[in-house]
Amino acid sequence: MTSLDIGIARLRSAAIRVSDGWVRFNRGFKAFMPKGLYARSLLIIILPMVILQSVVAFVFMERHWNYVTQNLSAAVVQDIAALIEVQKTYPQDAEQSQVRRIAQQKLGLQVDFLPIADMPPPGPKPFFSLLDQALSVELRKQVGRPFWIDTVGRSNLVEIRIQLENSVLRVFARRSAAYASNSEIFLLWMVGTSLVLITVAVLFLRNQIRPILRLADAAESFGKGREVQDFRPRGAREVRRAAQAFIEMKMRIERAIDQRTAMLAGVSHDLRTVLTRFKLELALLGEGAGAEALKKDVDEMGRMLEAYLAFARGDSGEQSAPTDMAAFLDELKTDAERNGHKASVAFHGQPIVTVKPAAFKRCLANLVSNAARYAPSIAITGHRDHRWLTVTVDDDGPGIPSKMREEVFKPFLRLDDARNQDEGGTGLGLAIARDIARSHGGDIMLGDSPSGGLRATVRVPV
Repeated sequence: MTSLDIGIARLRSAAIRVSDGWVRFNRGFKAFMPKGLYARSLLIIILPMVILQSVVAFVFMERHWNYVTQNLSAAVVQDIAALIEVQKTYPQDAEQSQVRRIAQQKLGLQVDFLPIADMPPPGPKPFFSLLDQALSVELRKQVGRPFWIDTVGRSNLVEIRIQLENSVLRVFARRSAAYASNSEIFLLWMVGTSLVLITVAVLFLRNQIRPILRLADAAESFGKGREVQDFRPRGAREVRRAAQAFIEMKMRIERAIDQRTAMLAGVSHDLRTVLTRFKLELALLGEGAGAEALKKDVDEMGRMLEAYLAFARGDSGEQSAPTDMAAFLDELKTDAERNGHKASVAFHGQPIVTVKPAAFKRCLANLVSNAARYAPSIAITGHRDHRWLTVTVDDDGPGIPSKMREEVFKPFLRLDDARNQDEGGTGLGLAIARDIARSHGGDIMLGDSPSGGLRATVRVPV
């Protein structure tokens, strides 16, 4: 391998490491970000505002405060330098009363002359030492003598000591005279405007998100087979357009269902008329072996016709209503025991669930009857939480091979070694049950039962 190949391999390895690092960072960033549209929209508004306010604060403090503080400090030091010059011109004034008077009355400074001594050790510097820096620079520039300053000891005063030839000049100046101390006004303005902007953003976004939530609730209710009441397009133009498209889609689906129901009603009426004529003709034929066989065929044809029509019709004509699922399951247990099977039932959670009562009872009854056909014992368990209603039907029968558990839900499919063969039925029991569960926004899954047979699990949203 040449050095060029080694270099290329290293570059590829480095590129892979960078790519993996970027992928991990992207995943971590997405996990940290909020998931809701409301929170993301607020973040989009608030984050730039915080950055803007921070930049404004930095620029203001770096430029305005720095400039104003330097000018004020320069003026205070200039007054002190003038006092030193005045003190030099009046050497006959031993107590320096003239200098004190000028400083007190004309300059607003308190001046004392201390005996000559070493300067105190430097005191603690504040975290934000703009005033210390400005005063130090101006004292070196305008006075040029050893000095000591204290901007921390007294909150309203600044103490400055300057070593002279025969004494130490101590000056107390107001902090406001040397420092731009209006920080609270700036911070109040910045926080106040931020709160106003955040409040406006929260109120505005709440009004914009509410129509989207109403649209989501309407779509969810329609998906669960429930009536969508008092829904109309609201909000921004794009949201209104989506809501109008949902309403038109809902109307098309309902119109198609109504047309199918009307067609099935006509087909049902015509076929029942033919079957009624068959029964009348068989009654006129009298008793006989041939007539008895034909009567059984006609009865079986009638049952098959009802099953086909029920599957095709679905539950379109029924409205959802609050239903006591615990009582529901007790009725299924009683029916199974009436047919000679051992059954048990249990329910956990709030039993009142909004479903289409007749359709959902038929869904569960198909599962129970399927279990009763192949197993002597049945266990029915219901559980309801804040999101889902789950009903399991367990039996101790032969079960269904795992590779066939999806196949048995296909309409009219009858497998020899599966349990939807219905022994003279139509092969629609499980298909009807899943169709009803899905019309409620849920589904049916088949699995292994702890009893050794088949477990059928119905799960629908509440």
